Amino acid sequence: MASSKKKKPFAYLAEFDTTPAVIHAAEKLRDAGYSKFDAHTPFPIHGMDAAMGLSDSKLGLLVFPVAMAGTATAFTMMWWMNGIDYPLVIGGKPPFSLPSMVPIMFELTVLFSAFATVFGMLHLNRLPRHHHPVFNSERFAAATDDKFFISVEADDPKFDLEKTKKVLEGAHCTHLEIVYDDDGQTETIPLGQAEA
Repeated sequence: MASSKKKKPFAYLAEFDTTPAVIHAAEKLRDAGYSKFDAHTPFPIHGMDAAMGLSDSKLGLLVFPVAMAGTATAFTMMWWMNGIDYPLVIGGKPPFSLPSMVPIMFELTVLFSAFATVFGMLHLNRLPRHHHPVFNSERFAAATDDKFFISVEADDPKFDLEKTKKVLEGAHCTHLEIVYDDDGQTETIPLGQAEA
């Protein structure tokens, strides 16, 4: 347990026993106006994105222009090489022949898309992050086994120690603690009589 001196918390970490309970908690946080919270579950939960109020991924907005750049790169490269830089007439074909370019244009489109997808995903997910403050909680290890967690970050505009605690208690969490970023400590919060 952490000492009671004043220090800035990183997040509340609430533990739940079942899938419906964690979905209900995410919906309560979403409806209360929270936006900087995350669900940590041992397996993907259908409907969690909607429960958290997440919008569609922005990854497609990154991948499409890069894919088109791959297509344009392949076209320009083959047009320059075959038609201008080193023109060879093979079998009576013209130096500029679009049908022969299609396979390479397809391949570079896929290659550029793959790179944009991987690096775009890493950027949007703020990865790599080798340590996350929720790992300071000893109970959090159960997130890969049979428990469900929701962390509400203190950076959320709606975050307030008392109000956020009441929302999480109202969602019927089985355990609640404050996670601190600076010293690797956590503080267990006694659960009161929460209203439904």
